[in-house]
Amino acid sequence: MTSPSAIALAGFISWALLLLVLMEVIRSQLVLRGKVAANAFTPDNAGLSPFMQRLARAHANCVEGLPIFGGLLLVAIATERTGITDSMAYVFLAARIFQSLVHLASLGKVAVTVRFGAFAIQLAIGLYWAFGLLVSLVGME
Repeated sequence: MTSPSAIALAGFISWALLLLVLMEVIRSQLVLRGKVAANAFTPDNAGLSPFMQRLARAHANCVEGLPIFGGLLLVAIATERTGITDSMAYVFLAARIFQSLVHLASLGKVAVTVRFGAFAIQLAIGLYWAFGLLVSLVGME
């Protein structure tokens, strides 16, 4: 049986990929319609619509978090300690997706506060996982 940790890790990676695909589809349309030269894009989508700039940042947020949170999930899976991460794996993934969706929707004060709340949930879960994994791995149980 597949663990919630493995599903959450695959979901996290897939979400980052989906955001990237969306960005590249929109960029491709801009190039094909002659609105932007193929070599004129910047990593942050500066000069494009506010949505495209938020999309670039939402994707970057996923990529920035993947080594940390994905790494913790991978350690749990590789060391057969998913009992530590499974209980919060879906909550983590939901918070990650929700953070991105709020980011895509707005940069208003309320949205930024809500987005930070979703990120804070991920941080708390990550700290819980890191502590649990370290205690388990060094045998301090």
